[in-house]
Amino acid sequence: MRDNTVAALSEQPTVAAALRERRLEGLRRTYEQEIVTSVRRTVRVVPYALASSAEERGADHELIAAHVRATGWQVSRATFWDGGQAPPLTERAGFGNAFRYATQGFAHGIVAISRAAIATDDTTYEYVLDELRAHGVFLTFLPADDD
Repeated sequence: MRDNTVAALSEQPTVAAALRERRLEGLRRTYEQEIVTSVRRTVRVVPYALASSAEERGADHELIAAHVRATGWQVSRATFWDGGQAPPLTERAGFGNAFRYATQGFAHGIVAISRAAIATDDTTYEYVLDELRAHGVFLTFLPADDD
């Protein structure tokens, strides 16, 4: 009976989406914790913003930098961003540059305002998490208001 209830609930789009989101957030947090724990010096992160204007980009970078410093991490001098309304991740030069910068050893992580700045598609998002982790890099976001 319980298995049928779980199966029925997982078929509902909102429940299934919430379960996927919870699983992906758990994965992201696990990767972050693994990498942060393995760092033997100050954790360095690079900011990434998806912004529609230079003003929004500046504000996002300020929020990211303040959060990073409050966490006790070091924010890199390099910053990366893409403009516009969320083009596909493969078409974002700024994110590609942030990815290369971090995976080449200049940062332990990439920090964005929220997941929406990276990918709303679950498959793409999980791929990014796994690829970054394979290079010893994590992805993190500013805490949500409800955290």
